[in-house]
Amino acid sequence: MRVGVPREVKPGENRVALTPHGVEALKGAGDDVRVQAGAGEESGFPDAEYAAAGASVVPTAADAWETDLVVKVKEPIRQEFPFLSVKSALFTYLHLAALPELTDVLLESRVTGIAYETVSDGGRLPLLRPMSEVAGILAVQVGARALEKSCGGRGVLLSGVGGAAPARVVVIGAGNAGRSAARTAAGVGADVAILDLSPSMLVRAAGEIPGRVRTVLSSPEAISSEVAEADLVISTVLIAGEKAPVLISREMLRRMKRGAAIVDISIDQGGSVETSRPTTHAAPYYVEEGVVHYCVSNMPAAVPRTSTVALTSATLPYVLALARDGIEDALRKDPGLMAGLNTFRGKVTCEGVARALGKDYTPPESLL
Repeated sequence: MRVGVPREVKPGENRVALTPHGVEALKGAGDDVRVQAGAGEESGFPDAEYAAAGASVVPTAADAWETDLVVKVKEPIRQEFPFLSVKSALFTYLHLAALPELTDVLLESRVTGIAYETVSDGGRLPLLRPMSEVAGILAVQVGARALEKSCGGRGVLLSGVGGAAPARVVVIGAGNAGRSAARTAAGVGADVAILDLSPSMLVRAAGEIPGRVRTVLSSPEAISSEVAEADLVISTVLIAGEKAPVLISREMLRRMKRGAAIVDISIDQGGSVETSRPTTHAAPYYVEEGVVHYCVSNMPAAVPRTSTVALTSATLPYVLALARDGIEDALRKDPGLMAGLNTFRGKVTCEGVARALGKDYTPPESLL
């Protein structure tokens, strides 16, 4: 199979979809891998390493897109829409519930769109997990920065110091991102509360996270109460394939401390804060209702080397299966991979996406 790896063009996106090690594995299986020149530079993987691994380093994006399977990190943006074709399957993070325009283009182009974020394995989301962990850890770093006076924050240090109390950090969601955020915040000495609808997830979080952590069963009242007292709120809520529910209203923000901060990791799926809007690594912060917001939609791109290695480790077995068996046979063989199929033959094949965008849902099994 011909596998293409184009250079990412979303603003601030520094990751690449495959490491040279991943290319070597595909070449060893007999596949033809085409990597666009410069695709790995920002992650610390120069073209020479891809060439040494057996890839064809091609000069243009069109060369990488003219393949059977295109492997990316982020969803195509407008300048990439002309490359979308029924001839090339697409394997990447799509987050279509928040992107109606891209969804329409994928449907019009009849693209086989397989989304990392909805691939499942025994109820887990294996391709979302590594980037969720990275985002959770980064949320504490960028949240600490948001609290600095230069960003509009309260001027609070997360850890506190002798005579000054630590900051209060509220983490909404006890999934991979939430537990990573809570663990990191507790590790630097913050006073942490983590909320979730699931008692079992809260028990798991309490067992995994040492230090100053409270677990709170989530409800609108609990969220409102905790957010009002927080210095930093990190929202990690996720419903796979669907638009994120809005859990923090503008009215809640008005009751927060002036200069408090919110990191909305859910922004990829539309955001879980009423006042959230996507930002970039170049201009990540803004202040609304007196609260500093951080809403970068590709947070792990801030640490592209770590993120690329972790992502390839998770995606490579699926890429190898798609290349070995062919796209449709690989989907038929693996129900978890089929759960990643969001668009196929002009149909929406992810129930959450269809619900979020008001489109007809077609079960993928009926098309395969």
